[in-house]
Amino acid sequence: MDRAAKSDAVASLNGVFANTSVVVVAHYAGLTVAQFQKLRREMKANGATVKVAKNRLAKIALEGTDVASISSLLKGPTLIAYSSDPVAAPKVAVAFAKDHDKLVILGGAMGTTALNPDGVKALATMPSLDELRAKIVGLIQAPATKLAQLTNAPAGKLARVVKAYADKNAA
Repeated sequence: MDRAAKSDAVASLNGVFANTSVVVVAHYAGLTVAQFQKLRREMKANGATVKVAKNRLAKIALEGTDVASISSLLKGPTLIAYSSDPVAAPKVAVAFAKDHDKLVILGGAMGTTALNPDGVKALATMPSLDELRAKIVGLIQAPATKLAQLTNAPAGKLARVVKAYADKNAA
């Protein structure tokens, strides 16, 4: 890799570290190419990205960013998973690590907060932004639905009483 390519890689990684909300670092030694491709597909499907970068270049790119605390984790064959959704990358990484013991989660960072492997696993158990939005919409819609049912219930009861009297008079 020549100097210009290294400079471009550092600038690209610096942009990634500056603009993402969560970064997960893991060892991937022993994963086959097919398994790594599967990890990439799962990450992409959930709005996250996986990168393998030279540790030295990644450490240079980390300088001056909020997630600089992960530089101590960059030793050996490491991958970096990141996403703008604070839950997407950890959720996919933890699920993939359960199925494939060769992927070892070392830690990560969420903003300025450093995360150990347990912190990443705890973050993975949280609902995603889309799930939270759906719950909020459901909570907002529930009172309106109940209100509509309550306003229609007396009229329905009155109609059933009138029908019962009409059936009684007809008999």
